[in-house]
This record gives sequence, C-alpha cells and structure tokens, in this order.
Amino acid sequence: QVQLMESGGGLVQAGESLTLSCEVSGTISYTNAAGWYRQPPGKQRELVATIAAGDRTDYADSVKGRFSISEDAFKNTVYLKMNSLKPGDTGVYYCTIGTFVGTTYYPMSGWGQGTQVTVSS
Repeated sequence: QVQLMESGGGLVQAGESLTLSCEVSGTISYTNAAGWYRQPPGKQRELVATIAAGDRTDYADSVKGRFSISEDAFKNTVYLKMNSLKPGDTGVYYCTIGTFVGTTYYPMSGWGQGTQVTVSS
C-alpha cells in the first residue's frame, strides 16, 4: 500500500515559481515511474509530467519548458518545479506512482489529498 503526501502549493502571481513535493511511503510492485496530474477548476484531471527509470521525463505541451519533474530516491520524494506560472496553471496538483506500458503512463497508486496551486494575473 502506498501513501502520497503532496505539499508546496499556494497562491502566487503570474510569472512566479513554486516547487511541489510528494512524499511517498510504501511500495507497489511493478512500478518504476511517477507522475504529476492537475485538476483545473471545473475540468478533468490531466497528466502534466512524468519521470521514469533512467530519469526519463516527459511533459504536457502546456507546461513544456516551464515545469521540471525530479525525484530523490533517498528521501522517497518526487518534486515538480514550476516556473513562469500562468493563471491557466491553477488547479489541484496530485502525484502518483505508476508504470509505463509502451509510451503510456498508468498510475497504480491511489490519489493523495493534492495541493492547491492558484495563480493570479
């Protein structure tokens, strides 16, 4: 069983930066990747960044060049560094543990409580 604890969200102005953290406790078999999702107000949850074995990373087009996902295996923590934030980045951010099948990421953990990011214009 895995527990996920996201933190680091807040209210910022457009152009500012935030770094989200996700502390992971426990393990799930056959997982070798992590991903950050976000859910904008009134919209569906969307995948924004993934990191896989060998530190292979991938990003949604909307955040490419602005967001950076990383992990610290010793601290069992996954990070999402967000620069040049825009009002469109507003939402609740969730991290997951999962795996890739081909090029598709599948979350295998449950969902944590998430952390709210609000970007004002």
